[in-house]
Amino acid sequence: MTAVAQKTALTGCLAPIDRGGLEQLIANGKANPKVIKTLKCKTVAEGKFRHANYIRNLAPYIVDEPPGLLGDDTAPNPSEASLAALGSCLAVGLHANAVHRGWTVNKLELELEGDLNITAVWGTGDVSEKPVGFTDVRVKVDMECEGVPQAEIDALVTHVKKWSPVANTFTRPVNLEVSA
Repeated sequence: MTAVAQKTALTGCLAPIDRGGLEQLIANGKANPKVIKTLKCKTVAEGKFRHANYIRNLAPYIVDEPPGLLGDDTAPNPSEASLAALGSCLAVGLHANAVHRGWTVNKLELELEGDLNITAVWGTGDVSEKPVGFTDVRVKVDMECEGVPQAEIDALVTHVKKWSPVANTFTRPVNLEVSA
């Protein structure tokens, strides 16, 4: 076995995770549990409701609206993007925790759906008292790990939901400041 293969946790059909790197992240978190990292994004309006979001040195992440909301349907809308962020965050947590436990992941798929009332039309429509944003979000995890009983996978899903940064953003108040 090569040195690279020894450092890598094979995870069935998923691309491998560097197990040594994962263990180092775990050790760093335990050594300094109060570290706060600030993430940044610059959003630039391109026209109509299409926006380019610049994160680190990556290609722009595009967000748009569907035609029913007057967009050009070139990308997910902001609410869909938030569901994608939630699904991806949960999937990362599930995969990392499975590798940390020594599990081989053969399948990991999440289906998300969320309910929201859009009649306020961003504050220009019916602004009567109502919840704004998602009122209900449902996530269905389909995860298969070699030799791992469903009850253990279910317990892992519960654990990951508790520790997911994006899931916590969905479920608890966050200080938000918006200014000109």
